[in-house]
Amino acid sequence: MAVFTEVSEAQADDLMQSLNLGKLTALRGIEGGIENTNYFATTTQGEYVLTLFERLTREQLPFYLFLMKHLAGRGIPVPDPAANRDGDILHTVSGKPAAVVNKLAGKSQLQPQAVHAGAVGDMLARMHLAGADFNRSQPNLRGLPWWNETVPVVLPHLDEAQAALLRSELAFQNHIAASSAYSALPRGPVHADLFRDNVMFDGEQLTGFFDFYFAGVDTWLFDLAVCLNDWCIDLPSGLHDSERAQAMLHGYAAVRPLSAAERDLLPAMLRAGALRFWISRLWDYHLPREASMLKPHDPTHFERVLRGRIAQPLSL
Repeated sequence: MAVFTEVSEAQADDLMQSLNLGKLTALRGIEGGIENTNYFATTTQGEYVLTLFERLTREQLPFYLFLMKHLAGRGIPVPDPAANRDGDILHTVSGKPAAVVNKLAGKSQLQPQAVHAGAVGDMLARMHLAGADFNRSQPNLRGLPWWNETVPVVLPHLDEAQAALLRSELAFQNHIAASSAYSALPRGPVHADLFRDNVMFDGEQLTGFFDFYFAGVDTWLFDLAVCLNDWCIDLPSGLHDSERAQAMLHGYAAVRPLSAAERDLLPAMLRAGALRFWISRLWDYHLPREASMLKPHDPTHFERVLRGRIAQPLSL
């Protein structure tokens, strides 16, 4: 959500009016995040989010945009991409592919309690079931193949102990991925990045999931593990929070019960989720791109989470 590409008010106004969303009255760059350029755009008809895609290609983007349309049509509270008079939901701004979605109500709950974790678990399961018959497919682009490609790039920036951990965990995850138990896990479209800042609440009421631009087809268990590794972790220490984790798991399983294989592989997927974000944060931190509002995340947080997940596996 950093600003890599500047957009003028005139450009934004032209786009909003072409989408029949009213006349632009305010445009503000959104700080945070590291992948795309995002603006809040206020018009005479409402509030929207304008996204310019800096890494994703025009060939990749229909998966994300039509997934959001599909989920919105099934009653999942997600941003709904706006179409022009020709029905197109992928647009162009400053030479970049772009989309406009409605701004969700509420605000992020950055200090969640068990009730918030439970609500996320419930809606995550509903989202997985709603997406099961989505007719497009695209792999999780930050999945195991990307880990295997990126680890050699970040290894030179690590000390000996960190490098040893990264190598050993990558080997472990390659071993898990090759197993028949892993191959049998239920899968479908996943969010893959459902952190606290990608969910909106109004008090204790969950009002929406957003930022689907890491989505892809993967195991539903991995998606749940990514959530557990953020919503149910004490951020200062990286330690597991049992009360929030049990609430999330109960909320999820009340809608879609976990299979025996999923219960067995949850500890490995929690490690996988921690590894994925440790690698990506190392990459963003040591190999940054220029942006006017870019603040890369601290990679050591997910190193701590990974060490914790190895030392104290979660048992169900």
